Amino acid sequence: MKKVSIFVDVQNIYYTTKQQFDSNFDYNKFWRFVTHEREVIAAIAYTTNRGDRKQIQFQNILRAIGFEVRLKPFIKRSDGSSKGDWDVGITIDILEYAHQSDIIVLASGDGDFDILIQKIRSLYNVDTEVFGVSSLTANSLKNATTSYFPIDKELLLK
Repeated sequence: MKKVSIFVDVQNIYYTTKQQFDSNFDYNKFWRFVTHEREVIAAIAYTTNRGDRKQIQFQNILRAIGFEVRLKPFIKRSDGSSKGDWDVGITIDILEYAHQSDIIVLASGDGDFDILIQKIRSLYNVDTEVFGVSSLTANSLKNATTSYFPIDKELLLK
């Protein structure tokens, strides 16, 4: 049985599925797909914490599925923009788990991860699977990974 570690950039997946499909990602279907006949070494979902009831319920759903939920405070800037970026945290964790895993799964379309994916593939000879909304996923990330899986209606809540 292959060992898998799963990392989800929740904000990226939320906003890209909303923008492209006006729908939400189905984390249960995703979990069943990426864990089928695999031993889970780590499963971490990275998100921001606004402290509202709906978000807390969502975080609890992720935990019930099997994810460890990592939270970062939601920061609203004076210019109206917001910050809640987990790129460095995701990178550190993937580097930590890559040598223990046969497969690294990343759910994000963020092109900043292409160098990371290339690095862990060359250092640890690990397979990688990237899930992202196709039109909103960086081509460099698609090209860097062993396998790219476009998020489509099959992985959305109905």
